[in-house]
Amino acid sequence: MSAIIQIDHLSKRYDSGTHALDDVSLTIEQGEILALLGPNGAGKTTLISIICGLVVPTSGTVRVGGHDIGSDWRAARRLIGLVPQEIALEPFETVAASVRFTRGLYGEGPDEAYLESLLRSLALWDKRDSKTRELSGGMKRRVLIAKALSHRPKVLFLDEPTAGVDVHLRREMWQVVRDLRDAGVTIILTTHYLEEAEDMADRIGVVDKGRLLLVRPKAELMKEFGRKQLRVELDRSLGELPPDWRGQGLSLSDDGRVLTYDYDARAERTGIGRLLADLNARGVGVRDVSTRQSSLEQVFMALLEENA
Repeated sequence: MSAIIQIDHLSKRYDSGTHALDDVSLTIEQGEILALLGPNGAGKTTLISIICGLVVPTSGTVRVGGHDIGSDWRAARRLIGLVPQEIALEPFETVAASVRFTRGLYGEGPDEAYLESLLRSLALWDKRDSKTRELSGGMKRRVLIAKALSHRPKVLFLDEPTAGVDVHLRREMWQVVRDLRDAGVTIILTTHYLEEAEDMADRIGVVDKGRLLLVRPKAELMKEFGRKQLRVELDRSLGELPPDWRGQGLSLSDDGRVLTYDYDARAERTGIGRLLADLNARGVGVRDVSTRQSSLEQVFMALLEENA
């Protein structure tokens, strides 16, 4: 894949002294889904706003499709679609008219065939003549996506796109995002729903205190930072955790019949063999064994704790 966005040493400092971004460098590949994670105030929205030409950086450069956002902003902006956090729609405008208007702002002429295709892909065709004030919150967010895609951008920014959307509509929108990626659109997503990033993203970036802590392929990130947990169901109750096992990543259920062991799967010796041997030596049988991988949420929280 080739780079569609190139960010070099980008910083933003406000007159108040707030350092919203601190020397951020990042390459975003064409056709990928990149999820940007971080707590409120981490700098995610500032980064997106600079790339989209809404905020002027203090230093650094950004190129979109080879166009500098400062010196060649018009060409760069035409490649970008933005779905903001806030739902801001003209309440008495119809869905179709709203999308046509946004397309016109980019200097694009009418294209009813594309309009129909776009609205159908977002399950909005049946609502094309409805006023936006008549729509549900989820449908309004779909209209925002349609407006952002009205001029056929190559890059789509989704800033908390499913905030306030129910679970069913959220999953439908995830599929819309996947379809856009399959059609060649590069997606940059910010979200507080970590299962959203875990389910959809090709790469994950973590932003905190204005700094980009890391950007990794999702699978690589989970493998490197994720821990595993062994769950051992015993054939009888242990009563309590033996003193010599305490502080070893082991915990016991209240009834004493389930032992859990947190371990690093990357370690040369995980300690699982020793644990099972100790159970056997104590005359405790094993009824069932299962493992589970750390979730992205656990990985994310661990990274933020390291940066605290």
